This record gives sequence, C-alpha cells and structure tokens, in this order.
Amino acid sequence: MKRYEKELTAEELAALPDDQIDYSDIPELDDDFWANAKVVMPRKKEQISIKVDRDVLEFFRKDGPGYQTRMNAVLRSFVEAHRGKDGAEP
Repeated sequence: MKRYEKELTAEELAALPDDQIDYSDIPELDDDFWANAKVVMPRKKEQISIKVDRDVLEFFRKDGPGYQTRMNAVLRSFVEAHRGKDGAEP
C-alpha cells in the first residue's frame, strides 16, 4: 500500500482502487465492537429561517452539499461547550 505525503481529498480517495488505499491507521472492527454498538437515531430537525452574514454562508457552502448540516454541527459544538456536564444550562 502506498503512503501519501499529503492528505487526499474525498474525490481523490474515491477514485483510488481499494488495494491502493492505506488502511493501516484504521483498526479492524471485530465482534466485540459490534456487540457494544448502539443505534443512534438522528435528532429531528426544525426548519427555520435565519439571516447570516454572506461571508459566513459562503464559507459553509464552499464545500458543497451538506452545508446546513455543517452549520448545525458548529452550533451544536457551541451549545455543548456552554452546557453544564449534566446537560443543564449553566
């Protein structure tokens, strides 16, 4: 397997045949992993209308589809960082 000097983009990685991909840093998923796996259903989203600065929107849109999900992930990270350890508001 070939080691790459730079990180590949998703498109570059998708174009590689499986035998050309370096999986050495990915652990095997054995029966123990799957025995403890839990199904986590996605949270229901609420559709809203929000105004954001144009440059903020362009920043998230530049990576293509899924920009709203990425924006939500940033907001979720902020909320979790500002909540108490028990999930309650500080």
